[in-house]
Amino acid sequence: MDYGSCEYLVPCGKDKYISKNELLLHLKTYNIYYEGQNLQLRHREEEGELIVEGLLNISWGLRRPIRLQMQDDNQRIRPPPSSSSWHSGCNLGAHGLVLKPSTLPDIQVTDVDATMNTEGTISSTGAARLQPEEPPQLLRTRSDVGVRRRGSARTPSEQRRIRRHRFSINGHFYNHKTSVFTPAYGSVTNVRINSTMTTPQVLKLLLNKFKIENSAEEFALYIVHTSGEKQKLRATDYPLIARILQGPCEQVSKVFLMEKDQVEEVTYDVAQYIKFEMPVLRSFIQKLEEEEDREVKKLMRKYSILRLMIEQRLEEISEGPARL
Repeated sequence: MDYGSCEYLVPCGKDKYISKNELLLHLKTYNIYYEGQNLQLRHREEEGELIVEGLLNISWGLRRPIRLQMQDDNQRIRPPPSSSSWHSGCNLGAHGLVLKPSTLPDIQVTDVDATMNTEGTISSTGAARLQPEEPPQLLRTRSDVGVRRRGSARTPSEQRRIRRHRFSINGHFYNHKTSVFTPAYGSVTNVRINSTMTTPQVLKLLLNKFKIENSAEEFALYIVHTSGEKQKLRATDYPLIARILQGPCEQVSKVFLMEKDQVEEVTYDVAQYIKFEMPVLRSFIQKLEEEEDREVKKLMRKYSILRLMIEQRLEEISEGPARL
């Protein structure tokens, strides 16, 4: 990669700039860290503007379920050629209609491009899985799995109708009646972006990738440090540049997708106290209170002296005309 020497300023947010050479030094460090991996970033110049592009890792940090579209726009599930072939080749387990519960998708959340073969079987993982137990806050409608447990069989037309209302995340297909989903906290996905994309643009791209119906206005991107510091990326910030400037190591900081109304920013000054034990924090508070008392007494002495001086001067002024 050519890390050129022509110098100019690169915007990294509203009224925030960084020199091109300094950014390229950070980029070089970033790419050395990810050498041989697909997280390396490329850069080019267009019309005198430096553009960096590549994959950005984003961790899921949602506390509430998200709503998914009823079906993938690109998922076309062809029905069997005839009803007779459907009956003869029907394997409910293989078609993902009677399934044993499983857990949430694993930590790697990937594209929604799981493919289906012509017989309608799932070719990515072999079987679709539904979540057995939802978190307390996950409101779930009555699903078809519950109906199957009572032993009622579906007709082929019902099966085809259900299949038309399926969508996928991480290769797992879900029924439209359970179209709410909470990704495992801390699980990682990624999106391909460039350094000219702002925070709202990255959010919309991520939601579109996973066919999420929620508005991008409900979410925000945060840089979360292991120290506990949480920094919200503003609408005018460029997430890819922010990631480069933070450094490549995700053991130090990560980019999280979180709900706006569920997370408060934590400054560095506050974060350095978060992980202390309660006795230590109480001792800090005690020392601060003692210091506060000393400052209050100092100010009271100062203004008491000033008050006496003013009162004495007023007495002198009032006694002057009386003597005359």
